[in-house]
Amino acid sequence: MDKQSRAFLDKYLNNSSPTGFEKSGQQIWLDYVKPYVDTNFTDTYGTAVGVINPEAEYKVVIEAHADEISWFVNYITEEGYIYVRRNGGSDHQIAPSKRVNIYTKKGIVKGVFGWPAIHVRRDKTEEQPSLKNIFVDIGCSSKDEVEKLGVHVGCVMTFDDELIDLNKNFLVGRALDNRIGGYMIAEVARLIKEKKNKLDFGLYVVNAVQEEVGLRGAQMIAETICPNLALVTDVCHETTSPMYNKIESGYQKAGNGPVLTYGPAVHNNVLDMIIDVAEKNKIPFQRAAASRATGTDTDAFAYSNKGVASALISLPLKYMHTTVETVHKSDVDNVIKLIYSFLLALQNGHDFSYLK
Repeated sequence: MDKQSRAFLDKYLNNSSPTGFEKSGQQIWLDYVKPYVDTNFTDTYGTAVGVINPEAEYKVVIEAHADEISWFVNYITEEGYIYVRRNGGSDHQIAPSKRVNIYTKKGIVKGVFGWPAIHVRRDKTEEQPSLKNIFVDIGCSSKDEVEKLGVHVGCVMTFDDELIDLNKNFLVGRALDNRIGGYMIAEVARLIKEKKNKLDFGLYVVNAVQEEVGLRGAQMIAETICPNLALVTDVCHETTSPMYNKIESGYQKAGNGPVLTYGPAVHNNVLDMIIDVAEKNKIPFQRAAASRATGTDTDAFAYSNKGVASALISLPLKYMHTTVETVHKSDVDNVIKLIYSFLLALQNGHDFSYLK
């Protein structure tokens, strides 16, 4: 990761991109990608796409999702406290004592998730954090004061945390799920451009919105592009940290390489080619199995347009949907290398169909 790439990563990850409000993050991503693609476009809801060889008939997608989990202002008490509801899979248990940014027409309003002091709680009967009792304090003493700051029902808020390095080998921050994916596909585009590789097919570098609420951005853009092939990158659970059941969740370790998933939506011929590319290029990888759906944008692409050959390349991530999501830098590098190497090995018009 050179200085330019790291500067982009910091700027992109430290910016907010709540589901349904991804505009500012998408602009940062597009500004970085534009020099490395031939053209670009966005759709109605903000999915951003950079295209190499836009005239080509054979279309290949590499995709990540741009949105992060967040909270909506749901109710403001007469005393000026704010109750929330989820926007995506936000975790109520980690909320107390977290700082937040609330986005309003007047700008960002700072707040905190408050919580009663330990001194006044009873060990056996104390309440646990839940959507019914977590609340935000923005330093106001009345509902009228809150509203004068521009905060109203429907305002979105994110936790206030920034990207850091941990022991040189790890990246830690909020929303690595999955804007680290947006970084990785952007780096693939950069490598293709800087190494002057000539692809004989169309490459669509897709940063999709609204994954966290049902794969909606991928669903829309798949219908727009009508690709022949889709490689999706997202995060998966790193299961060697405490409290994971490996019998249920499998074994995925940070630093051991990208995770390749088996499942109905994952096309076996695409997956076999990815594995072949990994082995030939000595890129470490791990395996995982998905029951029914992968739960990622892979599913949206696979089942679109009468069926699109699709596969999932995942990044092991610790502490998903917290403010301290953690990934190993070598895994980030190897996901980039694997996608890049696969694209160089792919032939124009390759037919992945099971029966021909």
